Amino acid sequence: MILYDSPIFGPVKSRRLGVSLGINLLPKDGKWCSFDCIYCECGLNSESHATASLPTKEQVVERLIEKLREMKAEGVCPDVLTFAGNGEPTLHPDFTDIVKAVREVRDEWCPSAKISILSNSTRVHIPQVREALLLFDNPIMKLDTVSASYISDIDRPVGQYDVKRTIEGLKAMKGKCIIQTMFMKSTDGRADDLSEEYVGPYLQQLKEIAPRSVMIYTIDRATPVKTLEKASHEELDAIAARIRELGLECSVSY
Repeated sequence: MILYDSPIFGPVKSRRLGVSLGINLLPKDGKWCSFDCIYCECGLNSESHATASLPTKEQVVERLIEKLREMKAEGVCPDVLTFAGNGEPTLHPDFTDIVKAVREVRDEWCPSAKISILSNSTRVHIPQVREALLLFDNPIMKLDTVSASYISDIDRPVGQYDVKRTIEGLKAMKGKCIIQTMFMKSTDGRADDLSEEYVGPYLQQLKEIAPRSVMIYTIDRATPVKTLEKASHEELDAIAARIRELGLECSVSY
């Protein structure tokens, strides 16, 4: 199980984003998420009980400036400031105000850096959350298939969840979002979204969402459910080719 410091962690070398300085709006000592994915590197929700408080906007700004000052003294500039960490960033009650404050810090300290978010998309249907997501240079939004039963078993939403509502929220981002999808399989057959049963409907929804680009990837670190396996290069490449046939840009992380 990997937990990230709060409110600032890294920088880390991201497979998809380059030199990334992380912004964790969630408690540093536990996971807080609206999904409970069986592949999450932060572990299962039941294994992690946060006791620390959420960072305030002031704490985020203070620590971010402090870290950027350190990096500048070392001659390093981040490629990206990434909202990620121990769960779903949009759950923070002051999410919008923090995003705006981080943009101001970025403009002053590292104007060339992009601001990204790794979101599970569970709150994209809420207008004010969606408006805040559109403030990001790279709003990277999860969509692990469009099968409600698969999402229920693999992503395991906390509380009520409607994938159709999520898709409508992603459509409302009007081509500005980046879709991120995990492909994998398992030795016990529980997880496998590589078959046409899942890929075909997923591609159809991608066509309707019309995202700026698509990121597909597979397991890279240890997972809490041990039967999970990586998708092969060939399997990912085949799906990427079909995504590109839709006229969409697609990157692959093996």
